[in-house]
Formats: sequence, structure tokens, C-alpha cells
Amino acid sequence: MSTKINILMTGVTGYIGGSVLTRFLKRPDHKFFKITTLVRSPEKAEKLKAHGVHAIVGTHDDSKVMESLAADQDVVIAMADADNLKATKAILSGLKIRHEETGTVPILIHTSGTVDIGVLSDSAGGKFTGETIYDDANPDQIESLPDTQLHRNVDLEILRADKEGYIKSYIILPSTIWGEATGVMVDEGIQNPRSIQVPELIRASLARGRAGMVGEGKNLWPDSNNHLSVADLYLVLFDSIRSNPSTGHGREGFYFSENGEHSLYSVGRAIGDALVALGKSDNPEPTAFTRDELNKYFGASTISASHNLY
Repeated sequence: MSTKINILMTGVTGYIGGSVLTRFLKRPDHKFFKITTLVRSPEKAEKLKAHGVHAIVGTHDDSKVMESLAADQDVVIAMADADNLKATKAILSGLKIRHEETGTVPILIHTSGTVDIGVLSDSAGGKFTGETIYDDANPDQIESLPDTQLHRNVDLEILRADKEGYIKSYIILPSTIWGEATGVMVDEGIQNPRSIQVPELIRASLARGRAGMVGEGKNLWPDSNNHLSVADLYLVLFDSIRSNPSTGHGREGFYFSENGEHSLYSVGRAIGDALVALGKSDNPEPTAFTRDELNKYFGASTISASHNLY
């Protein structure tokens, strides 16, 4: 490999992004990558520079900076806010400049989402398990999703760019991620080590003194472990893109992350058992959050959907 591959990674201080960056830095060929990232904290930027990462202090909402950074990249791996349309448009604009100036087709690996407030959300309200099984190898099914689904507006913008031919897009959709992240990024205080969904349920349950769930907790969610599947998926996909020209992109470039499933009742019951063991509750059985509690703890719209993945 005679020249370095320029890679822009966003969201490296987050739960997913920090684990992906850690894995890239551990690769035997990592010296052939020039990894650039944008972080808000000058302190974290200095720590990242010590690991050979070209860290710039700034914000993803600065369109000029995002466009300029993307215009220098062969690959962008976006792992920050899945709903930041402004940042996505700036990245796409920069990648279009890259294409026009070099004649190459840069790569965009974008992080969307399936569950919580994701692309596949429905209105189960904890009352039933969804019957539709979603298959990332079925682009017709994915295209049938309403444009109004959360994250979908950003995904569609990326798909349009792929169709125009100035990028190749690959969209990863993580399901519920569990497990505490470990590694140098966590040890040095750069990376957030925890996910969102179950920790939020724990915090709400502690506050109310009883494990909680939405409705009857019958909604069934897919899940995956951050270190065993989600972070590794980015590297597997990255290597496949580089070695196999037939790796699906655009409408055929959706990749679900999943290696198990759980009901929200089972999560609530596990939390209840822990609360009783800790003397924080006298009953392990979860009860339904009231509407006021949903508004108070979750903003009313989360942890209520039901999803099935193939």
C-alpha cells in the first residue's frame, strides 16, 4: 500500500464510535490509515493526538468545517447523531467535491438505527410483539418504509447521493446495544462507556422505586453486544468494501446489527430483581410507566416500539 487511506470518523467519543476507533488503532495495518476526527473537547483532542489520530476541535454543526474535512477523505465513517441532517448534507457536499476533484468514488459508512426511536419503530406501546420481520437483504421491503420514520430523512439523503454516483453508501443500523465498553478510549476518559436504553430504564426505575416497562412489556427488541458484534461489524464491512466490489451499497447497502432478542418485560424483571437485591424495592415485578412518568423520564416516545429482524 503506497499511500495512506484518509478516513474521517465522527462520534469517536461516543459508545459506538470509541469502540470502532479502538479497533482500527489495533489493526496490523493501522499505519496505512490517516484517521481524522472532530471533537468538542480540546482535552480529548490532545489525548487522541497521542494515539496518532488527527483530532480537530469543533462541532458537527459547523457545515463549512464538515464539508472541508469530508472533501479530503477517501472514507467517512459517521457515528455521531443519526438525525443531524445538516451535518450529513455537509459531509455529502464535501464528498462530492472529493469525487469531482479526484474522479474517485469515496465511501460513506453511516450509522442509523433500528430500535428505540429508529427506522423500524412502530406503535406497539408494549401491548404486542410486532409480526413483520425486517430483512436487510430485502431492499424492496426497506424502501417500503414510510419517509416519515425517524432517521429516514437522513438515510434517504444518503441514498440519493449514492444514486447520483458520487459516493458509495453503506448504512449500519444497530439494534439495542448492551455491554459496557472497555479499552484505552474508556480508560483515558475519551469515550462514553455505556449505551442508552437499559441504563435509562434503570435510572427511571430507581427514581420511582419499582422496575418499570411500557404497557405490558410484550414488545420484542433485537439486541447486540457492543464489543462482540457492533464495533466489529464496521471493520468487517470496511474490509469487504475494499476487497469485494460486489459488496452491496445504496439501496442494497443496509446492514442490521443483531445477535439476539429480548422482551421489555424481561429487562424490567431483571432490573426489578436487582432493585430488590439492593434493597431499593420490595417487589421485583415491573409495573407499567404512567403517561406522566413516560414524559418525565423518556420524553414519552421511547422504549415503546416492537421490532423483529431477520
